[in-house]
Amino acid sequence: MSNTVTPYKSADATKKQQVADMFNNISHTYDFLNHFMSLGIDIIWRKKAINELKANQPKKLLDVATGTGDFAIEALKMLKPEKIVGVDISEGMLDIARKKIKTRELAPRFEVTGGDSENLPFETNTFDAVTVAFGVRNFENLEAGLVEMLRVLRPGGKVVILEFSKPRVFPVKQLYNFYFRYITPGIGKLFSKDSRAYSYLPESVAAFPDGKDFTTLMEKVGYKNTKKRALTFGISSIYTGTK
Repeated sequence: MSNTVTPYKSADATKKQQVADMFNNISHTYDFLNHFMSLGIDIIWRKKAINELKANQPKKLLDVATGTGDFAIEALKMLKPEKIVGVDISEGMLDIARKKIKTRELAPRFEVTGGDSENLPFETNTFDAVTVAFGVRNFENLEAGLVEMLRVLRPGGKVVILEFSKPRVFPVKQLYNFYFRYITPGIGKLFSKDSRAYSYLPESVAAFPDGKDFTTLMEKVGYKNTKKRALTFGISSIYTGTK
C-alpha cells in the first residue's frame, strides 16, 4: 500500500507529518514545477477531471489536498458552484492559495482551511462533490481517507480523484520510468532545493494501487458506480464514484 512510502525516511515522524513538511518546503516552486515537468499537460488533466462534474452541477464542493488551490480555482471557473472549500495539511501550500484568493478576489466563493484527509472537519452529508488532484497517494491511510470523503459527501454526491498512474504500454512505460526516476529528481533539486520531494514522487506513484486495484478499494469502502479513465497513455487516471 502507498502508506509505506514516506518522503524523508524518518523513523521519528509519521508519513502525515513528513508530507506536510515536504509540501511546506516546496510550496513556493510547486506550481511552476508542476507545469514545467508535465509540459503543461497537468492543466489539461485537471480540466478533464473537472468536466466529470459538469452534468452534476454541484453547488457546494470540497477539494481535498487542495494545495495551492489551482484545481479548485479551475473548478470555480468551469462549474460555477456557490462555494468551494479547500482543505490541506500544509500551511505553506495554503498560504499560496490564500494569496491567490485575495489577488483574484475569489472570497467568499473559495475558502481554504487546514485539515487532515483522514479526519475532515466537516459534518456528514455536507458536499455535493468531493475532488482530489494528485493527493490520495500522499494519504497516510488511504482507506481511512476514502471513508472520510464518502462521509462528507451527500447521498447521490460524486467523488472525482485525479492521480498519477503507471503506464503499461511500450515505449511510454520505459520513457516514463526513466523521466520520473532520473530527470524529475534533478529538476526538483535544481529549482526547489528539496531533491527528496521529487524522489518521493516516483516512489509514491510506484507504490500506489492504481487502476482496477483503486476502484476495488473505492467499492470496498462504499462508493457506487466506480469508473476509471486513463489519460495520456496511462500517465495519470481519473477515478469517479458516487454515494
